[in-house]
Amino acid sequence: MSTRTIMQCVILALMPASIFGVYNFGWYALFLICITIATTVCSEWLYNKITHHKNTTGDYSAVLTGLLLALNLPPTLPWFEAVIGGLFAIFVVKMVFGGLGQNFMNPALGARCFLLISFAGDMTKFAFDGHTGATPLAIIKSGNGSVNLLSMFLGRIGGTIGETSTLCLLIGAVFLIAMKIIDWRIPLVYIATFSVFALLFGKHGFDLLFLAEEICGGGIILGAFFMATDYVTSPVTPMGRIVFGVVLGIFTGLFRFYGSNAEGVSYAIILSNLLVPLIERWTVPMAFGQVKEKKGGAQ
Repeated sequence: MSTRTIMQCVILALMPASIFGVYNFGWYALFLICITIATTVCSEWLYNKITHHKNTTGDYSAVLTGLLLALNLPPTLPWFEAVIGGLFAIFVVKMVFGGLGQNFMNPALGARCFLLISFAGDMTKFAFDGHTGATPLAIIKSGNGSVNLLSMFLGRIGGTIGETSTLCLLIGAVFLIAMKIIDWRIPLVYIATFSVFALLFGKHGFDLLFLAEEICGGGIILGAFFMATDYVTSPVTPMGRIVFGVVLGIFTGLFRFYGSNAEGVSYAIILSNLLVPLIERWTVPMAFGQVKEKKGGAQ
């Protein structure tokens, strides 16, 4: 498959969650999606024009970056902040390091974390049905109130535009796995590791309902299947992908249960991206016919 085809498949897989996000939050969510995608595409075209490089917008990677960033934004975010996020994703995280294939972290998540630091108030303001309130994860963490698991699975809750419907995200995930666009190791090991961490250290004991709420709430499904599996910022070796998934699950558990924030997926993926070179160094299989060099010289 070409890069263009892979990007188009991932965009197609995100359509159920995107359409539901617009249905769930209204037309302003669609406006944020469109303006963020327009920003990332125009930014990449402009960077290539200024630096006299070949136009790379035709590979659809900028479109995917814009869509993923938009799906990670609150549906009430001011539009100019979404534009700033798109500019940061392309100029700072992607193109400055050499473009697609050279970036050391996921551009969409890098931009989201930048926006969380720069506009913390707007990035943590969530509205649903015209009312602003805490997300289900925040309610669970505070212990003040109850949540509805079925609503969390279907997506009729507050949150970012694309993370609320576990059902829609799983439909897209099954499509990507069936088309062999992504490897099952990273997302499944990630979710399995987080599940074990949550049951052992989540301070709720062996509570499967609590675990289901933690998985259906927040960005674990979106992050596990659509961002942690990014070709550029994830390991290429099978064992490396397993180790990567374990690290992701541990980081997410630490941030969620021992940090001040109820989420943690974005920071977990970015930190794990930084560890990919070490993970690959430790897990690259030895070529046939070679042996490890022992102290004192080759054996």
